[in-house]
Amino acid sequence: MRKYLFLIGCIWAFNLNAQVLSPEQFIEQVRSFHPIAKQANIKVEKANAALLSAKGGFDPTLEVDASRKTFDGKNYYFYTNPELKLPTRIGGMDIKAGVEDNGGLFLNNQITRGQSSYLGLELPLVKGLLLDQRRANLQQARLFTQQSEQDRLKMQNDLLFDAYNAYWQWAGSYQLFSIYRQFLQVSLDRFRLVKLAFENGDRALIDTIEALTQVQQFQLLQADAKVKLVNAQLELANFLWNENDAAYLLNEKFVPDTVQFQMYMTVENPDQLIIRANAENPSIQSLNVELAALEVERKLKFQSLLPSLNIKANLLNQGYNVMKNFGGALLQNNYVWGVQFKIPLFLREGQGAYKQAKLKIAETNYELNAKQWSIANKIRAYYAESILLKEQIAAAQQAYNGYTSLLKAENLRFQNGESSLFLLNTRENKVIETAEKLIQLRAKYLKASYGISWAAGIIR
Repeated sequence: MRKYLFLIGCIWAFNLNAQVLSPEQFIEQVRSFHPIAKQANIKVEKANAALLSAKGGFDPTLEVDASRKTFDGKNYYFYTNPELKLPTRIGGMDIKAGVEDNGGLFLNNQITRGQSSYLGLELPLVKGLLLDQRRANLQQARLFTQQSEQDRLKMQNDLLFDAYNAYWQWAGSYQLFSIYRQFLQVSLDRFRLVKLAFENGDRALIDTIEALTQVQQFQLLQADAKVKLVNAQLELANFLWNENDAAYLLNEKFVPDTVQFQMYMTVENPDQLIIRANAENPSIQSLNVELAALEVERKLKFQSLLPSLNIKANLLNQGYNVMKNFGGALLQNNYVWGVQFKIPLFLREGQGAYKQAKLKIAETNYELNAKQWSIANKIRAYYAESILLKEQIAAAQQAYNGYTSLLKAENLRFQNGESSLFLLNTRENKVIETAEKLIQLRAKYLKASYGISWAAGIIR
């Protein structure tokens, strides 16, 4: 009779070419090739593209305005005005410079005849001095790049948590199938020995029926475990992609790491982990960045409550050198300037926009507080669950060791003719039942342990 040697940590290879797929190798592949991981990276690239677009609001522009009119042999007018405009981030000021070449019989009196040049600026003195739409867009675009990185980390955190769960479910299903595979072989060996003893007149017919019934029971259990294993492999395949963006099924030669399946994980103190989550959790950090962007929006909306007072001034000179003969006389005589003032009489549009911005900040602050509390409670819940499951695993392991010892003793008594096949099968069934419970507890424990890191948002 075969000895009843069984360790949950043993890897029962289905073929000689079995190869262990470690969780580290699996997760690295998920991190590198899974579509969701790549989508997360695209979010960052899109935010960087939006930042580049926002920077475009400060790009220098070259504009050429030229026209000519000739009619009935007369040159009515012609003028050419190339202008370079340089937006700045200083007080919303725009610097511009240009040259003009104007002439004709009927030239507008406001236009300088001949060649001239100018250097000037446009500057808001009240509304738009501290912040305008261009600077707000740039600040928000920079914040959104930070938020996109947090969104990427959140997607990665969720993806890898699901991937770890799928892996350990596969490991548990594989180990359960291995248990039934082993005990089915033991029951087949026993059935052959009992049948041989019956043929020799040493066993009753009822013993062969009892042995055969045990074989049939294990065949049913193994078939059910095979279905669960196949389903677990298919679930694992949802995370299997290669460098060519093609999904594939797991090769049958690969088996999970059942040694790590037994190991306990090192977990931080929940209070310290909550503090770390408040500083690193991507959901929390994303809301913090969103609040910063909303604060920029609030400041911009405040500008709509201010009157618009803009000044424009140009330094003029003949020819194409605006700085020629630069001096007091030039500054006193060759210039053009203007002022524009505007204010809504009731400011209702500005007041409404500013109030909406403040309410959005308050709303997001409430969301942030709720998110922090929810995350803290998830960390506590997963931590408490992992501790309780660890205690259950220890109790189940002791029970398993005890039932295994009883099974060995019962098997020895059976070989000596001091026990019945019924008692032996009963002991055997109890060992299998406890082993199955132990596997389920370990799978739950690993899910709870990884759930702590997932809730904290630190799975990378």
